[in-house]
Amino acid sequence: MDEHHSSGEDGDMIESSSGKDLVSTEGSSDMEPYVGMDFESEEAAKVFYDAYATRMGFIMRVDAFRRSMRDGKVVWRRLVCNKEGFRKLRPKRSENRKPRAITREGCKAMIVVKKEKTGKWVVTRFVKEHNHPLVVTPANGRRSVLLSQTPDEKDVKIRELTAELQRERKRSAAFQEQLDMVLRDMEDHSHHLSRNIDDIVQSVREIESKRLALSHS
Repeated sequence: MDEHHSSGEDGDMIESSSGKDLVSTEGSSDMEPYVGMDFESEEAAKVFYDAYATRMGFIMRVDAFRRSMRDGKVVWRRLVCNKEGFRKLRPKRSENRKPRAITREGCKAMIVVKKEKTGKWVVTRFVKEHNHPLVVTPANGRRSVLLSQTPDEKDVKIRELTAELQRERKRSAAFQEQLDMVLRDMEDHSHHLSRNIDDIVQSVREIESKRLALSHS
């Protein structure tokens, strides 16, 4: 499998969602990830970990992935804290330019999910510990002051955007699962029709054979 990084310089943020109706493992919305936890899809895993991140006080970033050598589909995904890694140093363009806030601190917190033969996505690794303070945002306080001694303006903006996109992410994941169900039903119906057609063709052949036999008798 080939490994790729799906994030840009600061990564792609996946918007917040409770996602608990998409997680195949039974449990409350306060459930913590664990090795062996399974999900119906990669999207469900993202939604769950993003909700967990929001509840714990950090921001999720979609990180590396691996594709199947057989069909090219993603079969492995790593979801990390947005403070994972370190920003690459670049030559200074201007002495007067305001330095960007530090958003990468080498945090190791993550989960890794892998697609099994059953189609389920299973957590194969979970690192809980962060190397930086966690900032919990009030559930109904997108514009509330974040409870942090070292606020990061970029993180605040990301949290606001994340909250704005919450509903659409949840709807998208739900529609995707509905579409998968419809496609499975269509496939089953197609097989049923194929069997019926085969039976009719066989019946026609038998009738034709009997007709020819009678016409030559």
